[in-house]
Amino acid sequence: MTIYDKYEAVIGLEVHIQLLTHSKAYSSDSAEYGALPNTHVSPVTLGHPGTLPKANKRVIEFAVRLGLALNCDITKENIYARKNYFYADLPKGYQITQDKTPICTGGQVTIKDKNGSEKRVNITRIHMEEDAGKSIHDQDPFDSLIDLNRAGVPLLEVVSEPEIKNAEEAYSYVTEIRKLVRHLDICDGNMEEGSMRCDANVSVMLKGSATFGRRVEVKNMNSIRNVKLAIDHEIIRQIDLIEAGGIVDQDTRSFDAVKGITFSLRSKEMANDYRYFPEPDLQPVIVTQDYIEKVRVSLPPLPDELFRKYKKELSLSDYDAAFLTETKSIALYFEDLVSKTKNYKAAANWMMGAVKNHLNENAIAIGQFPISTHTMAALIELVDNGTVSSTVATQTIFPALLASTDKTPLQIAEEMNLIQESGTDALQELVCQALAKFPEKVAEYKSGKTGLIGLFMGEVMKLSKGKADPKIANELMKKELEK
Repeated sequence: MTIYDKYEAVIGLEVHIQLLTHSKAYSSDSAEYGALPNTHVSPVTLGHPGTLPKANKRVIEFAVRLGLALNCDITKENIYARKNYFYADLPKGYQITQDKTPICTGGQVTIKDKNGSEKRVNITRIHMEEDAGKSIHDQDPFDSLIDLNRAGVPLLEVVSEPEIKNAEEAYSYVTEIRKLVRHLDICDGNMEEGSMRCDANVSVMLKGSATFGRRVEVKNMNSIRNVKLAIDHEIIRQIDLIEAGGIVDQDTRSFDAVKGITFSLRSKEMANDYRYFPEPDLQPVIVTQDYIEKVRVSLPPLPDELFRKYKKELSLSDYDAAFLTETKSIALYFEDLVSKTKNYKAAANWMMGAVKNHLNENAIAIGQFPISTHTMAALIELVDNGTVSSTVATQTIFPALLASTDKTPLQIAEEMNLIQESGTDALQELVCQALAKFPEKVAEYKSGKTGLIGLFMGEVMKLSKGKADPKIANELMKKELEK
């Protein structure tokens, strides 16, 4: 037992989700990423005197969408607030956000703990707010540069309860959030570009203690892997500090991914430092029950629901179900495919094998995959009814379908003379020819080396040019060898 085993971590995550709206949260300025610096700005974004913000309806819809997906309670009367603080890239000197009435409360995210068991992490709140601009420190040796294109871009902040116990659970939590927002089409989840960001509140305490330790906030983690690394480092740093007789400062820290360490940015602000008060320029937004139900009806199949369906109803493995629900486009293609075939395992195998390989090799998404689900189902049926072998389907017919999407699998099989030989008389003759070629090996097989049947079957497939039905041929082979 080490000193680290005496402690347990208490972790809460704040995930900032940049929404896929065309315009900003409170103005008509473009929210598109990647434009020239300071081109997506206007007097409203810059907070000039006399300008008035206007709430973006799409932001409210996306917030309700996420709240319903996480089983949250939706707040009917939403009041905006001003959060006051000075950063050079915050042009108004305050941020329009929500304080007392977050649009979503409660709810939970289901993750896997380090033992692989399901664990529910409860959500404290989800609120709407706007982003700040961007300070750039590495392009000029003397000055920091300010790009205000991002200022005013809409965000949802998802705040968890401090129920996460280690970095692995934090990794799983952020992964699930990213998967969900991508399925909902509200965020692209690209942490490297900053469209999804995570702040971790980390403290440690002695196991069994009822008193929480001093909390530290860690920012600027631009990948899910870095979230895990930063939390792991921070837990060890705090324990080492306490064991050495020090006190954990309640500060805000950044993560240096190159060195793998956190470092202090500033002392942690408290809520009263922000001087929250109701935003006087925006009317409260009323979300009716009818509106909530309309949004609920529009929700796509959710990854957690599909995962459970694939395991329980389709009897797929955890691994298969996880891959098939990783992205919405893959899940929807698979959903359509299994509506056309009952061989769910074969459908999953095709998705995990040949289809996935084609997508990866050509760097394309499933939306650009040329073979329809109807054709894929027909290919699965060809194998199931013994018309062609699985090997022929994978190695010959599938590539031919990629090149000739207007043809059916059966047409290709007939044109290329690939129809499987399943007649017992013809196969019996091939079996006898194969065994006659290896009389010594036949004797070895009969003396106990049963693994040699693979050699004989290989010869049968060679003689038949891959057209022999392997199941029937294998049965005939065993009968012949047992004589």
